Amino acid sequence: MSPRALRAVLAVLGGAALAASPAASAADAPPGASACSGCHAPAGRVASPSIPPLDGLRAADIARAMAEYRSGERPGTVMGRIAKGFTEDEARAI
Repeated sequence: MSPRALRAVLAVLGGAALAASPAASAADAPPGASACSGCHAPAGRVASPSIPPLDGLRAADIARAMAEYRSGERPGTVMGRIAKGFTEDEARAI
């Protein structure tokens, strides 16, 4: 993940909240998505029902959603800002 993407994620989620979160760990995240697991934890462990887990989603669907958030085509509370911090290659890696 690029430094810009990491800063965006930490600014939105708060570094302390990520570090202290018992809901998910970097080991639970697919490659490239360790910063995402703070909110998008595996099924049954998400912070909110409105935040879907990433596990089980197709890579193409995640990459498309990230592109839609980046462009503003898909509405989101924080994901638009977070997605803008990821390159297309980084989004595909998730």
